[in-house]
Amino acid sequence: MKKILFLILFLLPVNSFSNEKAWDLLREGNKIVFIRHSLAPGGGDPSNFDLKKCSTQRNLSQTGIDQSKKIGKLFKKNKVQIDKVLSSQWCRCKDTAFYAFGKYEDFFALNSTFQAEFSGNASKQRKALKKYIKNWDGNGKNLILVTHYVITIEHTDYAPSSGELVIVDKNYKVLATIPTLN
Repeated sequence: MKKILFLILFLLPVNSFSNEKAWDLLREGNKIVFIRHSLAPGGGDPSNFDLKKCSTQRNLSQTGIDQSKKIGKLFKKNKVQIDKVLSSQWCRCKDTAFYAFGKYEDFFALNSTFQAEFSGNASKQRKALKKYIKNWDGNGKNLILVTHYVITIEHTDYAPSSGELVIVDKNYKVLATIPTLN
């Protein structure tokens, strides 16, 4: 029991410190934030998937909606300036972006390439995202990318949980993460 209590007391400040470091980095600006869409139970998409019909896709649960709202509140609370919010065209990503930030733009390069029918787009999407980031000048603000597990891990080598934030520089070096907010 003493060991468990010690671990809890020892690890809590580390997590708080690392979160504060992450928010400090974002307040500095000129960072890129990959956000894996908030909780949408299941995996992949149904066989009748249609990009234009949310009813054919995996969508955010109420927990996912709440996570998204918390993300937005924390950006405001921490006075993080945002240049632009870009989102995958999948409904769960657009909903994450909407509930967190309100305003966003669709960007095909953030779309999932997980399933076979979309994997052929991976090279084109990778090139488009790299070109966008190379040319992006945040002028002291941050770029938010709401996307999928497969896109985040491909660019950052980091495996995010649903709703997790991965903060990188323009070379895709992971500077910090902010765990999923529950």
